[in-house]
Amino acid sequence: MEKFGFLSFGHYGNVQGSRVRTAGDMLKQTIELAEGADEIGVNGAYVRVHHFAKQAASPVPLLTAMAARTKHIEVGTGVIDMRYENPLYLAEELAALDLIADQRIAIGISRGSPETAVRGYETFGYTGAEDPRGADLARAKFDEFLRAIDGEGLVEADTRMAPPGYLAIEPQSPGLRDRIWWGAGSRASAEDVGRMGLNLMSSTLLTEATGQSFDVLQREQIELFRAAYKEAGHTRTPRVSVSRSVFPIMNEQDNLYFGIRGQESSDQIGIIDGYRSTFGKTYAAEPDKLIEQLLADEAVMAADTLMLTIPNQLGPEYNLHVLESFAKHVAPALGWKPNWEG
Repeated sequence: MEKFGFLSFGHYGNVQGSRVRTAGDMLKQTIELAEGADEIGVNGAYVRVHHFAKQAASPVPLLTAMAARTKHIEVGTGVIDMRYENPLYLAEELAALDLIADQRIAIGISRGSPETAVRGYETFGYTGAEDPRGADLARAKFDEFLRAIDGEGLVEADTRMAPPGYLAIEPQSPGLRDRIWWGAGSRASAEDVGRMGLNLMSSTLLTEATGQSFDVLQREQIELFRAAYKEAGHTRTPRVSVSRSVFPIMNEQDNLYFGIRGQESSDQIGIIDGYRSTFGKTYAAEPDKLIEQLLADEAVMAADTLMLTIPNQLGPEYNLHVLESFAKHVAPALGWKPNWEG
């Protein structure tokens, strides 16, 4: 593990205990959190994307503001739901973001997670999926998105306005494909990512349950991804991220929030999207114990980037405390390098 960042689910709501009551609160606090994390040396600031829910939904304006207010930190998503996207417009937006951010982006994309709406993407105008979960629709659109960011000519030029031939979308940002990740929820899908030559983004769950511990199952997923990447003839060194809930217990407040949860936490088996799935545990302990636990987590040590899922409802001040505690007391023992070093 060389890098770590925070992953915010972007929750907001007028509920007891939340410091994030409105969408405006969430957006402004996420920018504030990115600024503070950048100063600490945190490597990445990533946001989840959900529709028809009180969570972050339109990531590019938010990421653009985050990039404009920071110097070193990478900004990105975990993940954009491709079912809801116009692939060519997304290609234009992300190229512009990449140029504004000086290539400090890591954009995770996937079919998307289970949502509050029934086939909500159809309400956005994207119909025709034969898969009830829309996976076929997402993959076809993603293929078109990749062609667009690779600069392929997609539409015939009007010779009254341009030379004969086919036109690519603009702007183009060279090397943007190298900063695109696919969120894979299984070992088989990770192999697909490797064959496509993209980066792998793996979450706190896998839609598989083999009896193995979550970290071992995820480490196998990473190995299969890297093998498929190499076998496909790609020569770049791909990146891999995994997500974990990790809370250093530094004071009584930390202990009240997460101490008991950490003591009782273990891998869980459940059903998601109809698949029997394995969910990773929460880590919450004093720094020396966290170091021991995370060094033993095979997937964390196999990945280059660790995304810490944060309780954004508790506000920027508390979450910066969590990130700074991890940066000072845990991350160096895992191989971490601050953002100004790489």
